[in-house]
Amino acid sequence: MADKTVQIKLVRSLIGVKKDQIATAHSLGLRKIGDVTNQPDNPQTAGKVFKIRHLVEVVDEA
Repeated sequence: MADKTVQIKLVRSLIGVKKDQIATAHSLGLRKIGDVTNQPDNPQTAGKVFKIRHLVEVVDEA
C-alpha cells in the first residue's frame, strides 16, 4: 500500500516574497511558476504548504 501524497503547484511568482518563503518553496522542489511536485502527506509538508499557502495550489491524491 502506497503512502498518501499531495500534489503541490506553484501558481504565483517568488519575486518579492520573503527569503524564508523562497527557501520553503525550494525545499518543496518549486522554483518556477507552473512547477508541480508530489510530496508525502505528513505534518512537515503541511507546515511548509501553510507557510506559502498564498503562492501554491494543493490537490489531494490517493
